[in-house]
Amino acid sequence: MDITLLDGGMGQELVHRSGQAPTPLWATRVMMDHPGLVQAIHADYFAAGATVATTNTYAIHHDRLDRFGLDHEFARLHAAALAEAQAARAAHGAGRIAGSLGPLVASYRPDTCPEVAEAAPKYAEICALLAPGVDLFLAETMSSVKQAEGALRGAQGHGRPVWLSVTVDDTDGSRLRSGEPLADLQPLIARYRPAAVLANCSVPEAMAAAMAALRGFGLPFGAYANGFTHISEAFKADAPTVDALEHRHDLTPDRYADMAMAWVDSGATLIGGCCEVGPDHIRELARRLAAAGHRIV
Repeated sequence: MDITLLDGGMGQELVHRSGQAPTPLWATRVMMDHPGLVQAIHADYFAAGATVATTNTYAIHHDRLDRFGLDHEFARLHAAALAEAQAARAAHGAGRIAGSLGPLVASYRPDTCPEVAEAAPKYAEICALLAPGVDLFLAETMSSVKQAEGALRGAQGHGRPVWLSVTVDDTDGSRLRSGEPLADLQPLIARYRPAAVLANCSVPEAMAAAMAALRGFGLPFGAYANGFTHISEAFKADAPTVDALEHRHDLTPDRYADMAMAWVDSGATLIGGCCEVGPDHIRELARRLAAAGHRIV
């Protein structure tokens, strides 16, 4: 079976490698302070076997930058993130680039999600900046149906396929973090026709139920889980830092690959990792996929 192997987490890798204390600007701040580090991480994922590099644009939003007087850097930061992904791909000689479209205002907080009519133009602005240099858009960590629709609507008309990835309840992977069943995404999928549906940034144990639900949409599907113990209430406060999240110590590359291979066995063809899942995890996953006779594309 042909499997697309996504990269792993970017933001946590940046924080770990920089030695910098986390800030509410997270991966954006590190990219500003350490030019070239994003490219190095993309390069490590390509070397590990990933075939997709996801741009470090997840948190580059006006609402985040404006708090710190940095909104004038909006376009330049998108260009910088794109350039580092492109440079890594050029050095590697192959691969696709996915333009990351992260949640507006806050992650895991469907209550802060703007209305679709407000969100869509914000995403469209990002898509216009990224479209010339990416192969696809990845609307990721969407925690409610409304949040997903804002991103999907904004990504229309830019000439690139769109993958929709949602974050699910850590204890019930058949539901979005909003509590809505994944099945409630069906009208959006019928209307906006994304090229693939995925689940991300939830514990890997929740993904089996998510795969069962996503399979029903009749599209290519998959998962890239995180390595946090859970999403804490402290992280749901206004302008949190990732210090509020605890990484788990039991999620070795071998154990993560065990779970990811079960998603493949259920029909998933898009696999990777999210926060706290690094190059070693992706390398082991590539090895296991090849050993099982799958072709990584």
